[in-house]
Amino acid sequence: MPDSALARVNWEHLPLRRVPSQARSRDKVIRALKAADEIVAADGAAAVNLSSVAERAGVSVGALYQYLPDRDAILAALSWRYHARLEALLDEVVADARRRPPTSNPVGYVIDAVAEIYREEASARSLRGSAGLPSFDEQRQAHRARMAAKVAELLQVAGITSSGRKPTPMIAAVAFTTADALLHEAFAAAEPERSQILEELRLVARGYLQARADD
Repeated sequence: MPDSALARVNWEHLPLRRVPSQARSRDKVIRALKAADEIVAADGAAAVNLSSVAERAGVSVGALYQYLPDRDAILAALSWRYHARLEALLDEVVADARRRPPTSNPVGYVIDAVAEIYREEASARSLRGSAGLPSFDEQRQAHRARMAAKVAELLQVAGITSSGRKPTPMIAAVAFTTADALLHEAFAAAEPERSQILEELRLVARGYLQARADD
């Protein structure tokens, strides 16, 4: 998780045991999230615990406990931050498509744009196995709903719907859920399998969206 992204922490919505009010306390939480991200990237989510994060972040266990009391809380906060980053990146893609709409192959444009967002999110992919954490499934469902809405907007501005209307929520949800599953599979695989999965995703998306273009 880049430092620049951590600097934009939304303290009101970040799931913490308590919200730090002082700059010094917020800095400790930011350092802890960065440390947790590094641990996940190096050793996987199973290696995350209160002691390992506190040690890597250079803060005491007691100081961290009041905000992130255990492994589940740390992973829930980390997942929320990953979701927020993916949503922000997709917002940037939509804004770019509004400025410069694709002139050809709009489905390929959408798939490639979303794939680029997922390409660098290896740590986020490793947390997919953390389902079952308190509120994790609810958090992920809310994230998927927001991402589907943004994908619907992207499909509209990219010119995939012939009438220029935004796709229905169901079409957008199916398109995003399919892409999400296959993109996680693609970037968990090595080449040439990764490229093969991405190409199959383009074909699946093109066939589905073209068939539903006027719905």
